[in-house]
Amino acid sequence: MNRELRAAEIQDSIRQVLFRDWDPIGVADEGLDHEYDSYIAPVYRILVGSRSEDEIINYLYTTERNTIGVWCENPEMLRPIAKKLLMLGVSLKEAE
Repeated sequence: MNRELRAAEIQDSIRQVLFRDWDPIGVADEGLDHEYDSYIAPVYRILVGSRSEDEIINYLYTTERNTIGVWCENPEMLRPIAKKLLMLGVSLKEAE
């Protein structure tokens, strides 16, 4: 599998978690699955960098508050989403 195809797979896997599990503005029911695409790259950088669950939570929480204008009462509610993102294979090499 070439790098471009693998990169597209990784982007889609992150997209699906953000769309299906995070979805702070509730667009999943409307089928707007590309709504959160601008957040894929920052999440990817965390996944290949620090791999910090807390950093993912902080990013999502800060994004909700400062960029999207909505937020959850407790950032701990984002922990299952962070765990799900950390389970994704994000190596550009073919899935091992």
